Formats: sequence, C-alpha cells, structure tokens
Amino acid sequence: MDAIELLQHDHRRVEQLFRDHRAAASVTQRRAVVELTVRELSRHAALEEMALYPPARKVLADGPRRIEECLSDDMAVKKLLLALDRLPPGDDREGELMTQLRREFEEHVREQEGELLPELRAHLTPRHLAELGRRIDRARRGAPTRPHPNAPDHPPALTVLGPVAAAYDRFRDRLQGRPST
Repeated sequence: MDAIELLQHDHRRVEQLFRDHRAAASVTQRRAVVELTVRELSRHAALEEMALYPPARKVLADGPRRIEECLSDDMAVKKLLLALDRLPPGDDREGELMTQLRREFEEHVREQEGELLPELRAHLTPRHLAELGRRIDRARRGAPTRPHPNAPDHPPALTVLGPVAAAYDRFRDRLQGRPST
C-alpha cells in the first residue's frame, strides 16, 4: 500500500472504533475501545507528523501554512486523547469526550481525504508514495501509543524523540496490561 492508502486505512479503522464504542454493552467493553482509540489515533498522528507532513510542507501550494493548521488540529485531538487516557473506567465524561473526539476526527478525515491527500497524490510520484508507505509501515511499530501533546511535532526533534516516547508508551502499556500491537 502507498502512504495515502495506509492513512485512509487508518481512518477506516478509527471510524470503526467509534462505532464499536457506541455499540459497547458494558463499561469494560467501552474502556477497551477507548484504550484502542487512544492507541490508534496517537500512532496515526505521529505517523502523519513523521512521514506525511514533511513532503506535504514542501510540495503543496501554501504547504507550510496548511501543515501548521494540521498540526494545530492534531494538538486538539491529542489533548482529547490525553483526557480520555487519564479517565478512570466508567467516568461520566467518557461519552462526551468520545463525541468531541469523533467530531474532531471526522473533520480531520474530511480535510485530509477531501483536499490534502488528493493533492499529495497529484504532486508525488507513485514511487515516492510507495516509499512513504514503506516508511510509514516501518515507523508504525515504533510510533507512540499514547498522546504526547508537549512533544515536538516537527523533524528532526520528532524523529529523535518519537521512538523514545514510543518505548516509554510500550513500557506503560505492559505495566497496565494493555494489549500490544
């Protein structure tokens, strides 16, 4: 899969998690879906920041401004993810936070799939997109699984500190008994 296909696949997976959360029959099931959502969206944001945004910044018209807007939107999502990650199971705020997160994510998907990704496909060669896809696939294993709103979101600091955050996240995940992916 090329980079765009991989990111769209991530979008579909997260959309399914929101449906799973609404359909969950118990506090335990809802909490498990929240934890998966936090992990998938944290990882997705990190992958975009590492692999998608740098070439988009370079090749798209008004790329730097547009990517700064994306990063600002990503920050709002990371703050919601952090709030969800810190909630105890069964907390009354969970439903409201998941609704806010779903709305932010739906806007993210509309902007990316409606504008950013098609424009990138028009500006990058299939070979470049395939290479970005391989980079995303490799980076996925080492991407953070929790939100880090205060971490750098631009290379090279992101490239250096992202794996450190990811290792810390995996350690925390093991301590808390969260499944690894």
